[in-house]
Amino acid sequence: MALYRKYRPATFAEVVGQEHVTEPLSTALDAGRVNHAYLFSGPRGCGKTSSARILARSLNCAEGPTSTPCGVCGSCVALAPGGPGNLDVIELDAASHGGVDDTRELRDRAFFSPAESRYRVFIVDEAHMVTTQGFNALLKIVEEPPEHLIFIFATTEPDKVLPTIRSRTHHYPFRLLPPLTMKGLLQRICAQENVPVADPVYPLVIRAGGGSPRDSLSILDQLLAGAGEEGVTYARALALLGVTEIALIDEAVDALAVSDGGALFGAVDKVMEAGHDPRRFAVDLLERIRDLILLRAVPDAGERGLVDAPVDVLERMKDEASRIGPATLTRYAELLHAGLTEMRGATAPRLLLEVICARMLLPSASDAESAVLQRIERLEQNPVARSAPAASAPAPATDAPVIRRRSVEREEPPKPASTPVQPPAQQVQPVQEKPVPPRVVARPRVEPPPAEPVAAAPPAQQVPPPPAAPPAPGRPDADAVRAAWAQVRAKVRERSKIVEVMLSGATVAEVRGESIVLAHESRPLAARLVEPRNAEVIRDALRAVFGVDFEVLSAAGAGPAAPAAKPARSQPQRSAAREGGGPRYSRPSQERKGPAQAAPPPPEDEVPLPDGPDYPDDPGPPPDPAVTTAAEEEEMLAAAVQPVENADRRDPDDVALALLQAELGAKPIDG
Repeated sequence: MALYRKYRPATFAEVVGQEHVTEPLSTALDAGRVNHAYLFSGPRGCGKTSSARILARSLNCAEGPTSTPCGVCGSCVALAPGGPGNLDVIELDAASHGGVDDTRELRDRAFFSPAESRYRVFIVDEAHMVTTQGFNALLKIVEEPPEHLIFIFATTEPDKVLPTIRSRTHHYPFRLLPPLTMKGLLQRICAQENVPVADPVYPLVIRAGGGSPRDSLSILDQLLAGAGEEGVTYARALALLGVTEIALIDEAVDALAVSDGGALFGAVDKVMEAGHDPRRFAVDLLERIRDLILLRAVPDAGERGLVDAPVDVLERMKDEASRIGPATLTRYAELLHAGLTEMRGATAPRLLLEVICARMLLPSASDAESAVLQRIERLEQNPVARSAPAASAPAPATDAPVIRRRSVEREEPPKPASTPVQPPAQQVQPVQEKPVPPRVVARPRVEPPPAEPVAAAPPAQQVPPPPAAPPAPGRPDADAVRAAWAQVRAKVRERSKIVEVMLSGATVAEVRGESIVLAHESRPLAARLVEPRNAEVIRDALRAVFGVDFEVLSAAGAGPAAPAAKPARSQPQRSAAREGGGPRYSRPSQERKGPAQAAPPPPEDEVPLPDGPDYPDDPGPPPDPAVTTAAEEEEMLAAAVQPVENADRRDPDDVALALLQAELGAKPIDG
């Protein structure tokens, strides 16, 4: 006799793992609160039909209704496991008797009184297979049954039972057994059968049974039938159940932990040489990934019963979980789950399995969020990447000022004592968190002292800038970013066409650690590139292409910084600049003008002009008018009152004809 029939429970106390059902039913039976209809639902093989028979036996016991049948009366003996059955307890399989005619016949038989028992009990198995017309035929008798009639419906899909029928029943949901409870049941039965079973065999049987006691006992029955004198060994169970060997699973997980493609594909090749199903290997690998995720989140998952495995295997899994991050494990589980769907009915399952392995090894080939998280996790776990920021050199100074936002401050350089007062120079300072408007400080007007001849200042010594800091390990350098710049602009175009147009004149100047500097020919556009909204678009595009985050900075000019626009120079400065180049003057009065006649510099309380317009189409303020002296004004007035010579106002053709007649003696031909 099969084990699941031989060890079928005879009382509610023998039902394993369904205490949430057996305890309230036992209490109701002992109290005499019996309902006319019950609905038992749950997965297959979890004890629904067996519990229905126990309920019928408890109702018709000579000492009942009771939760503990006596087992000696005629009804108990007839309804015991392996008994002949009782005429008043009728079992129907709705899968083959679910039509309206079958339910009408059942309804007609239900009105008859029981032959020898207290109740007439109808057990309808697979009740969800009854048609709607069949349920409608039963509805009236289920609503108002005779006192001797009791219905027990058993189904795996309670939602398909007609709601009007379901609402008239007491619904008891059955559940699958947890691994620890199932292991205790299997060990007890093996002890009763006097067959030794290796401890690693139980997890194989439990996983193959899927938590169903009937299915697990069927698998154990097969293993016990083929056991020799040594009992059920792990190798024999592995071969019979077709489960992937744990060593192959460990080899595959170790290869994934270190991203060793050769070892991973070697494990796949061993699976195929052993004759295992590729889909089965993917299922077993997915179950191992599930266990690793639990061990990563709950280190004592084995002691809590969340992960069922032998002690030595559990220790290996803990080591594997410590070497693989949670984001990587989650991505592996997603890829395996999606791959199992693709492998269903595939003509080349090995090829699909190898494609899944390649996807797990190459997170950079995908732009999915899980792949990005895996790449970030790898960078965080890399000790070189973690120590790089602490050992990085200070940020170097560059020729062009780096622009973070549009608001800048300008300061006046100290004035030499031996030179005339000059307009304040414009200096770009580091950017603050909030824009600070320039402050206008009014100063009393200072008359300049008599100017002295100004000698040409010696050229400032050019100090070469320190070398740029190399990019952080794991990040692309400037050449890599320039090579993929077209892809970056394409990603930017998907988000904002305006920002992509502004990038048309930008180039990658350098990569400083975790920052990227973009050089732009236009200073206003360079400032707009680093505005929070625009910088976020560029940063997302860089993240999509390279998988890392950059801080976006910008500098005005292509490559080296373009010289800043200077304010209009005063007359002494113009004269000093022209001494060495042979100055030319359009009026004699300018030649007579010396350094002492220079125009005074602009007052110091004026606000210095910006280096350029805020927007490209802004014409800006008009230029300062030229400073003229009294002698120049008198000369211009004298030239204005001079009479203008009479110009020749004849037609050009007449002038040419007169010239030909005078020089060549030509005569016009009359037409």
